[in-house]
Amino acid sequence: MAAAWGRRGGPALLRGALGAAHGRACSSGAPVRARAQELQSSGRARFLLEHAAPFSAFLTDSFGRQHNYLRISLTEKCNLRCQYCMPEEGVQLTPKSELLTAQEIITLAGLFVKEGVEKIRLTGGEPLIRPDVVDIVGQLCKLEGLKTIAITTNGINLARLLPRLKEAGLNAINISLDTLVPAKFEFIVRRKGFHKVMEGIHKATELGYRPVKVNCVVMRGLNEDELLSFVDFTKDLPLDVRFIEYMPFDGNKWNFKKMVSYKEMLDTIKQRWPELEKLPCEASSTAKSYKVPHFQGQISFITSMSEHFCGSCNRLRITADGNLKVCLFGSSEVSLRDHLRSGASEEELVQIIGAAVSRKKKQHAGMFNISQMKNRPMILIGGFLISKTYPHVIFSSFSEPALMSFPLHQDALQNPPYSKQWGHTFSHWLTLRASFCVFQKDTSSASDTKCLEASPVGQVSVDSQSKQASPGSELSNRNSGSCTKAHSASDSLTHTDEEGQATMVDVGGKPESRRSAVAVAIVRLGEKAFGMVRQNQMKKGDVLAVAQIAGIQGAKLTSQLIPLCHNIPLSHVEVSLRLDEARCAVVIHCSCQTWGKTGVEMEALTAASLAALTVYDMCKAVTHDIVIEEVKLLSKTGGQRGDFSRV
Repeated sequence: MAAAWGRRGGPALLRGALGAAHGRACSSGAPVRARAQELQSSGRARFLLEHAAPFSAFLTDSFGRQHNYLRISLTEKCNLRCQYCMPEEGVQLTPKSELLTAQEIITLAGLFVKEGVEKIRLTGGEPLIRPDVVDIVGQLCKLEGLKTIAITTNGINLARLLPRLKEAGLNAINISLDTLVPAKFEFIVRRKGFHKVMEGIHKATELGYRPVKVNCVVMRGLNEDELLSFVDFTKDLPLDVRFIEYMPFDGNKWNFKKMVSYKEMLDTIKQRWPELEKLPCEASSTAKSYKVPHFQGQISFITSMSEHFCGSCNRLRITADGNLKVCLFGSSEVSLRDHLRSGASEEELVQIIGAAVSRKKKQHAGMFNISQMKNRPMILIGGFLISKTYPHVIFSSFSEPALMSFPLHQDALQNPPYSKQWGHTFSHWLTLRASFCVFQKDTSSASDTKCLEASPVGQVSVDSQSKQASPGSELSNRNSGSCTKAHSASDSLTHTDEEGQATMVDVGGKPESRRSAVAVAIVRLGEKAFGMVRQNQMKKGDVLAVAQIAGIQGAKLTSQLIPLCHNIPLSHVEVSLRLDEARCAVVIHCSCQTWGKTGVEMEALTAASLAALTVYDMCKAVTHDIVIEEVKLLSKTGGQRGDFSRV
């Protein structure tokens, strides 16, 4: 009886009056605030506070956790096609007739609010593709006692809908964004839209949302190299960038090696910002928050794996098809939709909900090893992560067929990026995509032509440690046959683990040594374009000079373009371009050098490829009959597998 009175009497009514007044910005804000002030000063309010029953027994589990936060999935559909959010075989969507209607959502939400829920978050799928999402927010805003209406979105439709959503009563936003590199974003989600997401973030800040939360799932080998960029993103914007530890779900082929722990992320950030300050947090918060002094925004860490927060969990979830999940990690569900449609009374629904909550386990759905759990795919849960991190598919998709089938949209080429750094990375990502065509060319040419330097081109280099030329950087004319000399070739692939999944090679135990590599590429231009390059008559400028710089930039950005490459501190990069009049071609030689634990052949090959593609780009207005060929490694030195030379 006390619990029932507590639900419908004292605390619920008081929460309804005061919560509606202070928690939301509905259209009737002024009258509600006046009502709250009246209640606070009245004897009835004091009576209710003094005689309030405990928090609803139906939303309190056997460990004393009080669940006042409800997440509702509005749809299973999404307007992106992320390869990592769904299993490789796809997901079977629930028929529309079996999904919750808007009225059923409001009915269930109202029931939970009466029981003490103070915050509702709308998720998906992608909640903003549901046509009636604004109406749903408006109806939720009318529920007395509900303090916060939030939404988690991929941001594609946010800028367009946000003014109406704010007017309807939405007062908290989480935006999923796992990369600040436009081209990486487009490749990952297989749709254009990076600039729409950024527009949505800026629109949210313009409309006064404080903070705008940005969810970033951090994955080793995919985006952990962007940690500092995300922190810097908070410098001039009121954002809360939330770094989330990668968690296992059906279809995402979770691997412990791919998880970057909170402490590792924190150490990386503190190396750049040692003055990083820890912020206080609420008892039920899932985030550990920090702030760089004088930055407008802050960062947070969601330590789902390394330091779980099950002990203070206050969350429940309703899936788009109406199932109640009391734990994100658990597969156990109760269909509220079926009971609702069968005519169950409010009291019966409350009993069903209470029974499910009472069965909630202490942590991680009672599993000892959550990496082996069976659960819905993430897209169907609408849970904590609507993430963009499925590294197994991402990595394996860098094969030639998948990369070449990836659609590049015109607006991604035309719209300027949000920073020069992103712009450079974007262009190199695109050229890398094209370079996969180059690598498939036949390199067994038997031609024996001399390389004539029609117009000398000064060699351009970046040299941070050594002035010594890279071995092999001065190359004489030679036959272009494909005979090679190599030592200690491996019989197995080093970039796959015991399960056959792509993984980054651990070079921590390798000895440091001087390493170098030389790569070459040839661009056949045809007589007209070749003559214009030789006379420096191209409208876009000096083809050879620009291509040299592009090659150097490509070498330095290799780890951002090839996901399993390590970020290497190059001590020397040299790019030279020669004009071969006999073949009407530009011959590109690139050499790289470092002192480290891994080789630089990928840096040399990337430099040659990007220089070649830059030549193509600057000459294509004259002719498209341009052929890029013989992109190949000429030599490498250093490393446990010995030296290599193409002789």
